[in-house]
Amino acid sequence: MRDLAGVEESIADRYERIRPWLNERQRRIRLGNEALAFGYGGIRAVAEATGVHTDTVAKGREEADSGEEPDERVRGPGAGRKGAAERDPGLEEALFALVRPTTRGDPESPLIWTSASTVNLARALTGAGHPVPAATAGEILKGAGYSLQASATTIEGRQHPDRDGQFK
Repeated sequence: MRDLAGVEESIADRYERIRPWLNERQRRIRLGNEALAFGYGGIRAVAEATGVHTDTVAKGREEADSGEEPDERVRGPGAGRKGAAERDPGLEEALFALVRPTTRGDPESPLIWTSASTVNLARALTGAGHPVPAATAGEILKGAGYSLQASATTIEGRQHPDRDGQFK
């Protein structure tokens, strides 16, 4: 019978030494490769030695043994955190209700923009029960085709007393 304590300690030492330089996928495959080298009972031994869940080691073993070419992705398609609009279904509707009155642009041109600040939009959304940061509000607007550039104006001559009313 093998000296499991010595083998597990060796696995743990090798893993801890390189762990800081590996991303999530590389860690999983590294652990799976250790399990393959260990043989029968390798998944459990590697998991116990490193404190990683057995499912993670098993998935890494499958990936290491699959023979597939490595790619740049760390996670598979669809993995990771859901977007804010998916987590909060009413968010986009609330955002566009706030933006609609300040939307500008040529109706025949694909370029539309809003004069509303993403910071102010985020505050208003948070007050309406949709807590989001300004960056998320900006990302949703960009995804809908909005340009987030503020219009630049120069001060020339006198202004009409109801200048805003002229353009509404």
